[in-house]
Amino acid sequence: MITIDNLSVAFDGVEVVKHVSLRLEDGEILGVVGESGSGKSVTALTLMGLAPDTAQITTGRILYDNVVLQEAGKPCDKSLYQKYQGARMSMVFQEPMTSLNPTKRVGGQVEEVLKLHTNLTKEESRAKVLETFEAVGLRQGEKVYGSYPHQLSGGMRQRVMIAMAVILHPGLIVADEPTTALDVTIQNQIIALLREINQNQKNAMLFITHDLNLARRLCHKIAVMKDGQVVEYGTGEEIFGNPRQEYTRNLIEAVPSRMRKYQRVFDGSEGRGEKGPVLQVRNLSVFYREGNNSLFSRNRKQRVVSEAEFEIAPGESLGLVGESGCGKTSLSKAILGMNRDIEGEIIHQSLRPQMVFQDPYSSLNPSKTIGWLLQEPLRAAGAADKSRAMTKGDMEAAAHDMLRRVGMGEKYFHRKPSQLSGGQRQRVSIAQALITNPGFIIADEPVSALDVTIQAQIMELLQRLRQEMRLSYLFISHDINVVYQMCDRIMIMKDGRIIEIGETEEIFRSPREEYTKLLLCNS
Repeated sequence: MITIDNLSVAFDGVEVVKHVSLRLEDGEILGVVGESGSGKSVTALTLMGLAPDTAQITTGRILYDNVVLQEAGKPCDKSLYQKYQGARMSMVFQEPMTSLNPTKRVGGQVEEVLKLHTNLTKEESRAKVLETFEAVGLRQGEKVYGSYPHQLSGGMRQRVMIAMAVILHPGLIVADEPTTALDVTIQNQIIALLREINQNQKNAMLFITHDLNLARRLCHKIAVMKDGQVVEYGTGEEIFGNPRQEYTRNLIEAVPSRMRKYQRVFDGSEGRGEKGPVLQVRNLSVFYREGNNSLFSRNRKQRVVSEAEFEIAPGESLGLVGESGCGKTSLSKAILGMNRDIEGEIIHQSLRPQMVFQDPYSSLNPSKTIGWLLQEPLRAAGAADKSRAMTKGDMEAAAHDMLRRVGMGEKYFHRKPSQLSGGQRQRVSIAQALITNPGFIIADEPVSALDVTIQAQIMELLQRLRQEMRLSYLFISHDINVVYQMCDRIMIMKDGRIIEIGETEEIFRSPREEYTKLLLCNS
């Protein structure tokens, strides 16, 4: 059905996809896996006719049912693609919040596909959209139809994107990292939905991901890409059971697993000694006001965390696991003093606790150099406490030292965030959090946006720095396998409440709560 024949794609004369050949049969799901920059998305966007105008096909061609859509030496025929896009081939993107128009209700956005490719009346289009919403598991179809994207959860927005992609029963669906930003339970629902659509509609699917476990569960065949080339191709059993390439073996070994655990660095008896906990949270409830008007009365506040109670010892890593919206980030903001609308107690023994965020690209100032960014926490600490003020030379020396500690050389000191890879930016975020020697770090999904090999490197770095600098972590993640490798104890959070807490091995071996069992089963 789909033939990608010897495809090479270049930007400004530099080939980023090199002689890629792939075939997709009717009803087949082909997984394309590899790290960022391997050429996965460029291949998919070129197939869909959505590559930037600066992209140039230097060799090969793309065919849909023996119709040549693109070939080397010829410009992309936009008018031809308009007949195919939406009707015969469609795409589901990674982040629906940026793919959906925030100013339009989602029902109208899905209807646009019908306006372009059918002659249905307004009433018929609405009925078709509601029918498709029901098919993709959006039970409150009328409510979803009239909602704006920000009024829906991440899983619901992704279902809307899938509804838009399948509403005309296209022969090909390209899914580009469709579950990366989702919790494990929602992720499993979306995977089950894509599998069901594939079985019912018998369409072909190109599934792009850096998660090898997902590709193994969903795909009939898998292509592994590296540096713009397909380096390995076969069934899931062949790829995972007998990988031929060392690169493929490295990818498989980097996947977080309960089969191995990093060497334990926390001694509970030592950590809970005379100094006492580095953090104590007692009967904590966290609130958000319903709007920005400070005149709202107390009963108009929404409780998002209820009666949380725990402590973290020096040198301990405590995992916090739960789905989006359960209160994880709200709890962490309250602990750091970013939300003071609370009841209960938060007692810190550490000085100036810090946070490592999920997306370093949005948390680092893009206009500043890495050296300036690393010195900013030192300037802020000196401004708040004159006894901690440092000279310019001392601050520069501290910044160079932190770059070395996180595995980066002096050459990065004068670069800007845009000149770094995702893994390098996350190392800078970690260095920025640690440069004031805070003792306590909240790591909020610090590896979820990274490729598996980079993810493994950052996890090793966090463990090494924890040991070297005697750090305590509150490690937040929706990936319970990552938490297994990183944490001494685990807290499970649901609907704003901590429902279970215990030693990591104990939680995995004999969870008490049904919700915990569900999380373990789905991961």
